[in-house]
Amino acid sequence: MFLIERLRENGQLSDTDAKRAEELHAQDPNRPLHELMIEKGIGSEMQILTALGEEFGLEFVDLSHTIISAETLSVMPTKIVHRKGLMPISRNNGTLVVATSNPYDVNTLDELQTLTGLEITPVLGSQREISRLIKHHFGVGGETVQALVQERDDVELLEGIEADDSELAKQAQEASVVKLVNEILIEAINERASDIHVEPEENAIRIRYRIDGLLQTQMLPPEINRFASAIISRIKIMSRLNIAEKRLPQDGRIKMRVQGREVDVRVSIIPMIHGEGIVMRLLDKGRMVFNLANCGMLPPIHRTFKKLIDLPHGIVLVTGPTGSGKSTTLYSALNEIKDEVTKIITVEDPVEYQQPGISQIQTHAKIGLTFATALRSILRHDPDVILIGEMRDKETSDAAIQASLTGHMVFSTLHTNDSPSAFTRLIDIGVEPFLVASTVEGIMAQRLVRTICKDCKTEYVPEMDDLPIDFPHRERFGDMSNAEPTPLDARMQHAIQDLISPDKPLEGKPKIHKGLGCRACRQSGYRGRTGIHELLINSDVLRDLVVNRANANLIRLEAMKAGMLTLRQDGWLKVLRGSTTIDEVNRTTAGDMIG
Repeated sequence: MFLIERLRENGQLSDTDAKRAEELHAQDPNRPLHELMIEKGIGSEMQILTALGEEFGLEFVDLSHTIISAETLSVMPTKIVHRKGLMPISRNNGTLVVATSNPYDVNTLDELQTLTGLEITPVLGSQREISRLIKHHFGVGGETVQALVQERDDVELLEGIEADDSELAKQAQEASVVKLVNEILIEAINERASDIHVEPEENAIRIRYRIDGLLQTQMLPPEINRFASAIISRIKIMSRLNIAEKRLPQDGRIKMRVQGREVDVRVSIIPMIHGEGIVMRLLDKGRMVFNLANCGMLPPIHRTFKKLIDLPHGIVLVTGPTGSGKSTTLYSALNEIKDEVTKIITVEDPVEYQQPGISQIQTHAKIGLTFATALRSILRHDPDVILIGEMRDKETSDAAIQASLTGHMVFSTLHTNDSPSAFTRLIDIGVEPFLVASTVEGIMAQRLVRTICKDCKTEYVPEMDDLPIDFPHRERFGDMSNAEPTPLDARMQHAIQDLISPDKPLEGKPKIHKGLGCRACRQSGYRGRTGIHELLINSDVLRDLVVNRANANLIRLEAMKAGMLTLRQDGWLKVLRGSTTIDEVNRTTAGDMIG
């Protein structure tokens, strides 16, 4: 076992790890030793491949920033790419440089030389990076389209499916189509996508993943267009929908287990001009952690919000557009106050995440089980805390207000752009202003911004002209010999001092960060998301304004005088803290320039 000996000679493998590697090889002698070691985390992947390359006389290449020309890709036979995991890197003067993770497979290299007529120069690369490049350049599911992979059981449906004997159903149930749809789902889940968009075009099909809030087009092999109708039918069958109905919208749900994790998929199908468009919302239960500390609130806002949700009665609202993390914040709040002496009941449409210790009700409008009717009934179940999925009409809002007036704590959501607009929204629905003023205790508006990738995060000094006019201490990024910066209002100055330098005044230029782009973040510079928040606490002054039907701007100005930080200001604090970037805050809070 030359590899183990070389790594031990280089001081890169302990005796314990060497013994583990030998045991693994004895258990599975048909697999290359280096693959087993990398898979089980025995030693560094780079060190293992470098040592392997030294033995075979091959160079180890870091493929994370490799750019491959279209000319190089065009000479590579697709079936060898997918079947053998070979990736062309460059082509020059009759020589094709090809990355492989398995130097033992010399027969495939000889076959490739015969097929291309080029001299093949192999280099060693990470199997993970080669797989990423193949998916990027040749398309996800390409191996399935070519029908050249072994059977995989990575996707397990948790509910039985039914299909008729029609030709369409038979086509959708073919092994290649089943594997192709599974491959699309697996790739989306591995990339942390929240949604999959399957969009029909005139002569093609497009698939996009929403990752960290932004849609990204997924590369697909051109042959996949022939399977477009079969893909749609397969998704319908998995969702238990009518595959023959192509004229009306349909909604369904898929419950499945992917690589050991339970995933719920909410499916929406709408007929469009070139066929049926599908959007699948992925709810990965294994990755969801409902903890208020993980919602991204700054310490002062977290402390205030914690006091708010601990109140014995009243209404707490979380507002924002679709996909802004409202449900996550509310679930986290419920988990914060959940205990053995508190009865919590929720009414949701739909119930996205099942929470132990909480009684959850799924609405069913077709049989009359709406938010309002459910709310009136659950009051007889003696709850302490009630969560209503959304206060979308007068009937629901009136029932929620009555519940709060009778000594219950009510959580709910509204679709408004900021906190003050929640007051005017409820009044517009038809709720009496004095009831709104007396029951609503606090309103949290929020957005989600992408966080800087930790693997490629770097500090930089932006040009002053590139900074928004409301950026804190903007003048510090100009000529420091000029006059003192314009003072900030008291609440921002206090927040910055508390956040960055509580013991001494801020000196020099504040630290700003960005992501350079790496393989961990798909070269975007961002990985994951966090919230920015605007917390409004009701007061006697605000109650008078609400009763007198004051507009949202007046309420907003008064709340800011009392210490409320706007979404944009909270975003700037996250920038100064190094969590996100100026561009992200600008993107998500466009138009919010007050303060």
